[in-house]
Amino acid sequence: MADSRDVKNQILFSLLFTASLLHSALSDFPFLSPYSWSCVNETCVKNLKGWNEEDAYSLSTCKLTCGQHGVLWPKPTRLTQISNQTVHFNLSRLSLEEAMAPTQEVKDLLQKAFDIFKGNVAKGVPEPDERFFRKIFDSDEEKQQVFVKIRVSNTGKATTLRLNTNEAYVLNVKTNETNSLTNVTIDASTFFGARHALETLSQLIEYDAAKGSLQIVSQVAVVDKPAFRYRGILLDTASNFISVRAIERTLDAMAANKLNTLHWHITDTASFPLYLKSLPDMSYFGSYSQRQIYNTSDVSHVVEYARVRGIRVVPEFSAPGHVGNGWQWTEKKGLGKMAVCVKQEPWSTYCTEPPCGQLNIANNNTYGILTQIYEEMADIFAPLDLFHFGGQEVNLNCWNTTEEIVSHLTERGLNQSVDSFLDLWSEFQSNVYNMFPADNQTGKVQGILWNSQLTSAEKADKYLDPRKYIIQASGSVKDQRVIGDLLKKGYHVILSNSDAWFLNCGFGSWVTKGQHPCGSYKGWQAVYDNSPHDVASNETGSYQKKLLLGGEAVLWSQQVDDASLDAKLWPRGAALAERLWTNPKHNWEPAEIRFIHQRQRLFQRGVMADRIQPEWCHQNEKLCYLR
Repeated sequence: MADSRDVKNQILFSLLFTASLLHSALSDFPFLSPYSWSCVNETCVKNLKGWNEEDAYSLSTCKLTCGQHGVLWPKPTRLTQISNQTVHFNLSRLSLEEAMAPTQEVKDLLQKAFDIFKGNVAKGVPEPDERFFRKIFDSDEEKQQVFVKIRVSNTGKATTLRLNTNEAYVLNVKTNETNSLTNVTIDASTFFGARHALETLSQLIEYDAAKGSLQIVSQVAVVDKPAFRYRGILLDTASNFISVRAIERTLDAMAANKLNTLHWHITDTASFPLYLKSLPDMSYFGSYSQRQIYNTSDVSHVVEYARVRGIRVVPEFSAPGHVGNGWQWTEKKGLGKMAVCVKQEPWSTYCTEPPCGQLNIANNNTYGILTQIYEEMADIFAPLDLFHFGGQEVNLNCWNTTEEIVSHLTERGLNQSVDSFLDLWSEFQSNVYNMFPADNQTGKVQGILWNSQLTSAEKADKYLDPRKYIIQASGSVKDQRVIGDLLKKGYHVILSNSDAWFLNCGFGSWVTKGQHPCGSYKGWQAVYDNSPHDVASNETGSYQKKLLLGGEAVLWSQQVDDASLDAKLWPRGAALAERLWTNPKHNWEPAEIRFIHQRQRLFQRGVMADRIQPEWCHQNEKLCYLR
């Protein structure tokens, strides 16, 4: 016992000695802010306070408790009740007390999600300052416990996200100050709803600089569910290689905003960075370098990393357009030319951007190689309920100037009209859809296609079965008649209109001087105000809630790599998230205060989100405006 006491005394002496050194070194620096904040008309108002008022209302406390929704993002859709009081606690007192679920696999997912949640809370705690050592002996915060209980219904056995997955949740926080206990209860029909509830809970906790400890809102009730089933981000890793670590950051940010789909545009004409065991030559010839390749383990890791954060990964294999590098080996292997117009000049005659390239759909060997590609992609991305077949920007002139394809048309008694090429293209699309293997868990995988000549009002019925394909609409809202026509014909639609949700626009052209072809920069306000329901209603007189699945922001990476990825996606991606989760009736202005705080939160979690306003505006709400 004596030895034990000696050790404790030595530890205590070391802590006190270190604290005294810190205090001496920093004695001229005031730890406590001279300001406090008060909530006036749902606005945090900054005030000058007495220098020694240690118990002042801090900015973080005001942010958490001021206004109907505090700083929750995205805003809950059903019920939000937040008290104006917080209680302080130490991170070690935050624990998962119970996880009730129908299967052990769901329980394991809940534990992983809780660990991520607690890690996010820990990221809000700054490096220890002089008060850290005092807090070791602060009895109030040592006593306060936060117990989390999660209940997933007996029917909630799903461990992979599908379009019909229930993502709703109910969250309650109740504090009993007499016994220093805060009970958090989460009820959800599935793991995915419970995970979203943990994200909401993390946004009810902030570090209180005035107290030097964490705080949680003392009484909370939230009932929440998303407005749209599909809430996505497209990440292009073929134009420029994006590292797995950067993809992880993207998924972390998506989870913080309750986005649920990463559309992984993994191949294109420029590169084929996906390693396939059955076809190693594809990445050998198609990658930018042998270090810029996604191995099977990389893909599996990304899929699992996404799943525990409530996100599905939808891979896209672009075809028959946007195909080139990676296919150079086929002629040497006696399979003939499978990619045509590759690096053809002048490129503007044969494609929308350099380098050009499209599949040779007249070569029957092409289908054998595609079968291998699809089978392996279905395996490494499993489980899949959606697969993106591409179909974007097919240049008919490329095929029309390719002798092998023109001869193929002639042999079949077809001319070189647009309709003949569309017939050939639609036949190709039907073949590859039927080739794609069924998933062991989800059954037949539903396809997604970009809008194209095949999806025009005059052609869609003839070429594409609405039971098999979802159409991703990427035109501008000025072309919203196309969206209306698709909805009227019974197609499910994902909105990605270029005039609001193309986040790569506005950085100048990458092939000449002047403006980018897709126009000006899309500020977060434009992203936020872009309502899928308004687009549908304007064209069809209905919100089309069953057919309009949701939306997706697009980031083509011709001018993006690891260095700029975060800033170009975030926080504008957060504006998309609230539009698709909440679908608010108001415009961006009432959301601005919470949006600015969400950017701060993303940065705190390690996402290099772009700055929106000076810090002064974050501390002085509603004073940065132009009337």
